[in-house]
Amino acid sequence: MRFKNQAFLFLYLMLFLSLPTIAQTQLVQGYVRAEGNGEALIGATVTAPEMQRGTVTDANGFYSLSLPEGEHTLQASYIGYAATTRNIILRGNSQSINFALLPYSNELGEVKVESNTLRQRLNDTRMSVDKLTSRDAKLLPALFGEVDLIKTLQLKPGVQSSGEGTSGLYVRGGGPDQNLVLLDDAVIYNASHLFGFFSVFNPDAVKSVELYKGGFPAQFGGRLSSVVEVAMQEGNNEGINVNGGLGLISSRLSVDGPIVKDKATFIVSGRRTYVDIFTRQLNRLNEDTEDYNPIPDYYFYDLNGKLNYKLGENDELSLSGYYGRDFFGFNDDDFTFGFDWGNTMGNLRWRHKFNNNLYATTSLGTSSYKYNINNKIDIFSFKLTSDIEDYTAKTDFDWFVGKGHTLKFGLMATRHFFTVGRLNFDSEDNSQSFSSGNDFRATEYGAYLSDDYTVNAQLALNYGLRVSAFTSGGKTYSALEPRVSAKYNLSESTSIKASYASMKQYIHLVANSGASLPTDVWYPSTPNVKPQQSQQVALGANRIFGKGRYILTNEVYYKWMHNQIDFRDGANLFVNDNLEDEFLFGRGRSYGNELYIEKVKGKTTGWLGYTLSWTYRKFDGENGQEQINEGRWFPNRYDRRHDISLVILHQLNKRLSLTGSFVYGTGQAVSLPVARFPLQDVEGKDPNIIPIYEDRNTFRLAAYHRLDLGAVLKLKPKRGEADLTFSVYNAYNRRNPYFIYFEQIKDRTINETVGFQAKQVSLFPLIPSVTYNFKF
Repeated sequence: MRFKNQAFLFLYLMLFLSLPTIAQTQLVQGYVRAEGNGEALIGATVTAPEMQRGTVTDANGFYSLSLPEGEHTLQASYIGYAATTRNIILRGNSQSINFALLPYSNELGEVKVESNTLRQRLNDTRMSVDKLTSRDAKLLPALFGEVDLIKTLQLKPGVQSSGEGTSGLYVRGGGPDQNLVLLDDAVIYNASHLFGFFSVFNPDAVKSVELYKGGFPAQFGGRLSSVVEVAMQEGNNEGINVNGGLGLISSRLSVDGPIVKDKATFIVSGRRTYVDIFTRQLNRLNEDTEDYNPIPDYYFYDLNGKLNYKLGENDELSLSGYYGRDFFGFNDDDFTFGFDWGNTMGNLRWRHKFNNNLYATTSLGTSSYKYNINNKIDIFSFKLTSDIEDYTAKTDFDWFVGKGHTLKFGLMATRHFFTVGRLNFDSEDNSQSFSSGNDFRATEYGAYLSDDYTVNAQLALNYGLRVSAFTSGGKTYSALEPRVSAKYNLSESTSIKASYASMKQYIHLVANSGASLPTDVWYPSTPNVKPQQSQQVALGANRIFGKGRYILTNEVYYKWMHNQIDFRDGANLFVNDNLEDEFLFGRGRSYGNELYIEKVKGKTTGWLGYTLSWTYRKFDGENGQEQINEGRWFPNRYDRRHDISLVILHQLNKRLSLTGSFVYGTGQAVSLPVARFPLQDVEGKDPNIIPIYEDRNTFRLAAYHRLDLGAVLKLKPKRGEADLTFSVYNAYNRRNPYFIYFEQIKDRTINETVGFQAKQVSLFPLIPSVTYNFKF
């Protein structure tokens, strides 16, 4: 009862603050779209420069801005498009003003970012937010020429990869399962292809990506460390477009256009690797040779689709879908191994306009992640499966109250279905068989209310409350998750920001293989497995200087984490009907400083980011559990003291651009044996060598650093557009560590082991690539 009273009291107070201002509503609102194809521009800025007020468009390209009566100048801008200015007069009534922005010439010219775009970033109440468009990502060098939006986010401060080639995100000390990845509002549980080397997002199908590292808006919940919000393209409203690319390991194709002029549009995108075509041919050519060792079979593909339909002046429907699969297989005479995994997503959204002040977006969606492992050894076969499947309903309201208040509120419910480590074993003669595993059902609820309040030209606030609950195995957990952020302008070019966020996570990734096989097992909170929780505070300063060419941001943060999950030594994670017995629970903390400077004007643009951070865990044996590291704090494997990223883009002329990126990171924390002793368990046999470990993660791998170079050459086809993208990954051939193993050193004269030598395994040397991209 106390929990409910607190929640309703908080919601009531927020409504009370806003209700008295309804009668004085003064709004200008509308849509910002691209001229020519009608594509909604997400995150476009609309400002009234003389008032130092502005806003950004939502996922539908819609904006709303509160202004006093009188004459005003409105300016709309978006990266890669020419800014548009409109003069308006407000006389007591709301006005609808739409903008159609013209893209800059397709010929490569000077990269242009309007100064008011920077000013909006300065004035935005949100902090710890990074935004990326597919246009940006396609300019950067890429591994095997395959553009990766998630890897591009790793070039931002506070975001780390787990190592060589991986696309997982480790944000401010959190693990990969603590990131909420949304594709058109539907959850993607594993955002990786090729064992983590590439992300599942086809750049031709994606419009933009926003990453929240802190100061989370109240509408997001269910994860501790970050939100990655991916928006799909909507399709050209003017005519059919075809674009794609041919690369070293994959090709992609996208088609979009109108179904009904000014009423319905579509986009369909597909991508597939074809390394398997060559490896199968090599296997056929060599299968009759001595010492034949077949090459494993691997490929992935993904499909994206979206339909948009305008029902009328006040109603729009959109249907988004994604299907992707990875396949890995090995076939020999006595041994067969097959492995496939992937995501499926579908989401139907209805946007309804009640009036000029109130909008609602309702969605029904499903999302699933599944993997299957199939083994056959002689006459015995094994099948291991694990999956999570969701069905979600949610409604979000945007209410433009007036006098600087914009309320956002909504509710959601998700039904989860878990299959955890379902193992089936059979023999061909059916003489032996068994199965094991667990199935769970759970329901997750959420409701929120937030107010984006522009107090005056200097001060803006965003405060809100999320109420969450989770029911599984007869146990119900609930939580209040308050959020608040503030911005204060010290001058026209300097602002300071602060934020606080409380987060709760009810589902857990209990097995993450990193860059090896992604045998991920999602597990719900149960009576014995409590939800993870975190609290994060952040403080930042922002400054525009150099005549609007540069922006500098500096943020410090501190994050507390509770109920962090790890495993006891020797845990059996897969063939186990009582997996909870293998869990240990502890605490975590992470803190650091993120410095970022970006140049946005001129022929040479880019950014420099530096992160200084600490990340620790502690498992001190609470509630009679086993301890880790004798209950002392130890550095998490994601702990990285120094992290540097430098990105430079230079427009050499109208047709040729040059790019480069350099990254440096402190080596990953690992546990390595400090000594070994022989154990003679069976007389007459060689003794077993037992490693001895001291404190956890006390060693560091060698520092990771790499230079990538690229060039984009615009071609002049008879029709449409085309370019050649050249990339050199790891330009100075740095052998970065992937993992360490120990090799025995034997004395051949006595045929005994006399020592061990550490050996480093590296993945990628210098790799050149070229990709042909086209559009017509």
